[in-house]
Amino acid sequence: MINLSLNKKVIIFGFIFTFFSSFGQSFFLGLFNAPIRNELGITHGQFGNIYAMATIFSSLLLIWVGKKIDDYKLLGYSFFVVLLLSFSSLFFSFITNIYLLAIGIFLMRFSGQGLMSHTATTSISRYFDKSRGKALSITWFGLSSAEFVLPILVTYFILIFSWRLVWQGVAVIIILLLPIVIFKFVKNINLDSREGNSLGPKKNIIKSWSRLEVIKDYRFYIISLNMLAGPWIITGIFIYQSFISEQKLWNIYSIPKAFMLYSATSILSLILAGLLVDKFTSRKLIPIINLPLLLSMICLMLFDNELVAFIFLGLIGVSNGLANVLGSSTWAEIYGVRYIGSIKALTTALMVFSTAFGTALFGILIDQGFSIETIAFISGSYIVISLLLLLFFRKNLEPVKLQN
Repeated sequence: MINLSLNKKVIIFGFIFTFFSSFGQSFFLGLFNAPIRNELGITHGQFGNIYAMATIFSSLLLIWVGKKIDDYKLLGYSFFVVLLLSFSSLFFSFITNIYLLAIGIFLMRFSGQGLMSHTATTSISRYFDKSRGKALSITWFGLSSAEFVLPILVTYFILIFSWRLVWQGVAVIIILLLPIVIFKFVKNINLDSREGNSLGPKKNIIKSWSRLEVIKDYRFYIISLNMLAGPWIITGIFIYQSFISEQKLWNIYSIPKAFMLYSATSILSLILAGLLVDKFTSRKLIPIINLPLLLSMICLMLFDNELVAFIFLGLIGVSNGLANVLGSSTWAEIYGVRYIGSIKALTTALMVFSTAFGTALFGILIDQGFSIETIAFISGSYIVISLLLLLFFRKNLEPVKLQN
């Protein structure tokens, strides 16, 4: 039997949890958009509104439930999250009306996108110090792997089986596999567990901020403005990809094919971000997060060729990979790790809320007759404004040192 170090066990745990968080992510739920709308007889707008409202409520609940990871052993907390994800997946297969659809989306967004990714990244951010960047990049590789494999696989299964049977299969896989993962890899992890190679010469100890202290810190909001650009813009792009294809007169398969490049660039940027974070720190790299996303919006504004689908989604993938690593490690660098679960519950909730905002805003703009070029210009303007604010205050992003 292979004897893995505790460091590797925690990373594998994070990888698997981010992979399974995909069942609550927009790219996965979007695969069931058409069959659900056809069966329930609802429009794109109605689906978008239900999706946005359910996501907002899931983000609000996440602020409270996500905080509890600071109070309980990871074993028990993770097992609760797995049970909830399995139940949510099973519930989703029994949707028969818009009310059950709203509850189903709420449960999947809360348990999948919210708690699964929150549990994985909080565990990694707290446990690792010197190699936090590389550990987070490997962890987020789980989601990138899911984005690469699942769209094709699930589309194939939906054609063979019913979409309901696919969700029931997901529920069974979760409940059979993930409890074994928890017991195998994080059974002995607690709040004070740290990476084995972090021991050595005594170094500066930074202050651990409580969530209330963080909320009162102006830096939190400036950083958040930049961190939240990707979630709301990318979610809008994903949910309304058919609208983009219609506006650009692209083949309906252009964007789905381009997702392969999106996944590849996400993976490459994850690896690069992990190396850069451990060398330069996250707080120094934050300004570059949204630069590829800004370029993608410029491409969407100026060009109509079908190859642009690959270029703009490839650029989005770069920003997504950078944001996954930098977004998880920055808070630990600036605010410490003792209350990182509570802080990340808030930031994850804001991220989930921003995806609802993106869905709603794109839908409203589309219904008002705005072109995708105009929507891309609005999105790009947000990126520029938030980046200028960050650059103005970037010298104030250092953590508070307690001792030398």
